[in-house]
Amino acid sequence: QVQLVESGGGLVQAGGSLRLSCAASGNIFSSRAMGWYRQAPGKQRELVATITSGDSTNYADSVRGRFTISRDNAKNTVYLQMNSLKPEDTAVYYCTRSRYGNERSIDSWGQGTQVTVSS
Repeated sequence: QVQLVESGGGLVQAGGSLRLSCAASGNIFSSRAMGWYRQAPGKQRELVATITSGDSTNYADSVRGRFTISRDNAKNTVYLQMNSLKPEDTAVYYCTRSRYGNERSIDSWGQGTQVTVSS
C-alpha cells in the first residue's frame, strides 16, 4: 500500500506563495499520475492539478496561471507551487496517485495539509 505524505501547508497573506510537497512510498511512482485536490469548508472536493507519468499537466481554471504542478521521480515527490494566493484558495489540499490522471482511477490519497490565505 502506497503512502502519500503532504507537507508545506500553512498560513499566508493574500498575494503570497506556498509550495506543497507530497512524498510517496513505493517503487512505481514514475509510472503513475499524481495530483492535488482540495476541499474548502462547506464545499465539494475539487481538482486542483494533475501531472501524468509523461509530465502532461492539467489545471483547474481557478488556479491556471498561478499554480504549477511538478514531479521529481528520483525523489518520489510531487510539488504544487502556489503563487498569487487568494482567500478563496483556503482549503485542505490532498495529494493523490492515479493510474490515468483522472479521479476515477485514483488509488491513494494523502492525509491532507491545510492552506489558509488571509485577506
